[in-house]
Amino acid sequence: MTDKITALDLAPAERSEATKAYFAKCEEKLGLVPNVLLAYAFDETKLRAFTDMYNELMLGQSGLSKLEREMIAVAVSSINHCYYCLAAHGAAVRQLSGDSAFGEMMVMNFRAADLSARQKAMLEFAVKLTEQPAKIVEADRAALREAGFSDRDIWDIASTAAFFNMSNRVAAAVDMRPNDEYHAMAR
Repeated sequence: MTDKITALDLAPAERSEATKAYFAKCEEKLGLVPNVLLAYAFDETKLRAFTDMYNELMLGQSGLSKLEREMIAVAVSSINHCYYCLAAHGAAVRQLSGDSAFGEMMVMNFRAADLSARQKAMLEFAVKLTEQPAKIVEADRAALREAGFSDRDIWDIASTAAFFNMSNRVAAAVDMRPNDEYHAMAR
């Protein structure tokens, strides 16, 4: 593997004490600083906006479990063929589910995985939002409600899918590379 995180040559900004503390917390909890954070480190304002949104969507209060949110990240990233997010969030699905085969199925084709009706509805919505956002209609939201999701949950599904569509496009544009450690996690 190359040591480059992205194909761009962006000098990192001088790290504030807050960023140093955040990166230290990542090291402590994850054993690494995710390359996506290092990629954004050239501009602390952009880094903070990215981390604030990510942390709220993926770790904040929600009717969706952490695993469900990671499943959305993987399903969207699979449609978009995002190498970075499939490596990083595939590892998260393996870890949170405790099932490495399930994590691999999610990365390759979520429809091959043993999913509940609720999970299928959630992921089909996220995929439709990824592939055909202009074709989302009330029947799509009604299907989520029928599967047991509240309107707040629907907002969270849409926001998580949208965030990963944005992240996938940035990662593709700059050829962002995942940390090598992700490939061996939770296997």
